[in-house]
Amino acid sequence: MQFLRNLIEKQRQLYHAKDSKFHKAWPLFDAFETFLFAPEHRAGKQGVHVRDYVDLKRVMNTVIIAMLPCLLWAIWNTGAQHFHAVESLLGAGKLAPEGYTLGWLQALLGGPTLGAVTAFDTIVFGLQRMLPILIVSYGVGLGIEMVFSVIRSEEVSEGYLVSGMLIALIVPASIPLWQLAVGVAFAVILGKEVFGGTGMNIFNPAMMVRAFLFFSFAAQMSGDQVWVAGNNSQHLIDGYSSPTALAIVKPSVITDASATLAEHFSRADLFFGNIPGSAGEMSKLAVLLGAFWLIFTGVGSWRVMLAGVLGMLGIAFVMHGLMPASFGGPVTLSPVDHLLVGGFLFGLVFMATDPVSSPETNTGKWIYGVLIGVVTFLVRAVNPAYPEGTMLSILLLNAFAPTIDHFVVAANIKRRLARS
Repeated sequence: MQFLRNLIEKQRQLYHAKDSKFHKAWPLFDAFETFLFAPEHRAGKQGVHVRDYVDLKRVMNTVIIAMLPCLLWAIWNTGAQHFHAVESLLGAGKLAPEGYTLGWLQALLGGPTLGAVTAFDTIVFGLQRMLPILIVSYGVGLGIEMVFSVIRSEEVSEGYLVSGMLIALIVPASIPLWQLAVGVAFAVILGKEVFGGTGMNIFNPAMMVRAFLFFSFAAQMSGDQVWVAGNNSQHLIDGYSSPTALAIVKPSVITDASATLAEHFSRADLFFGNIPGSAGEMSKLAVLLGAFWLIFTGVGSWRVMLAGVLGMLGIAFVMHGLMPASFGGPVTLSPVDHLLVGGFLFGLVFMATDPVSSPETNTGKWIYGVLIGVVTFLVRAVNPAYPEGTMLSILLLNAFAPTIDHFVVAANIKRRLARS
């Protein structure tokens, strides 16, 4: 490591000084150096200094650690859903063993033996789909942020370290990589950099990517087939259809959504994540592990998480009891099942708690969380087409977060003036 440290010190003179040869690229050199080594900031010898070991890099690393269970499950479940689909097609005679196409990583490490798929085969396929998604998400996003840092002569922020992984976890494993790149570019440029970069954005960048992809490339972001990745040119399993849990209960003709859902998936499947869906949001166990870590480290707001759960359970319980069964659809789904289906818990834990786009006041966090739960349910139950509501509810409440804080602060000032 000392050799690397000495090498970087020798190169510093080419970038640091204002009259140096590559001073324009100083933000890139600084980002690379701080990625390898801790910055050498020192307090002066005079005066009183209050130092805190928590900085943006450590906060981002904490969130990334919290998402690791979801990422690991995404790798496993992507492969598991793929081979489950392959076995179903083999059993139905719609696919011959010799018709199975190997992917790039499978060809490199050895293809699976259909009918005797091992855990290694499952992991290899999961990595084969998830690694390119991660590379494109980080490559495009960080590349754009570095360009803007050079233009503005600012340091490269670590904020996208979390967004890059979030984006990879909230898209289907079958997403075409060029569409993902376009979505990331849109979100980073128009949803973040035009507002001033990290800490200035109004909306959560990861949710902006999903919203852009959903409304621009609906065929690749919705429907039955997109949730099971394959190896063909479309990255789908030809001839196989596997609806998500929310898609199953969406039709209004269903008068007992919980019973209908139980015919396809058990609550254990829903909790542990043995179901098709976006890459990282399926396992509620993995999400809860991440939530406990964020709360334990003080990085994530437990108020937003708890308020969101209470808001969802409250409105689901009231609507489940008041609305007639003839209304049908997700209204007839039990409140507990509403927490287990879709990406509500994932969005609540990792995106609704974003400190930049969420309220700053404690009371505001409670209001914000409750409204996310309520709006998510209303989108699921009232909207006739869109089965999920987490994305829309978080983006909507992101826009109202400053307003919530404004009225909370105004009410607090009014109470204090009344006491004086």
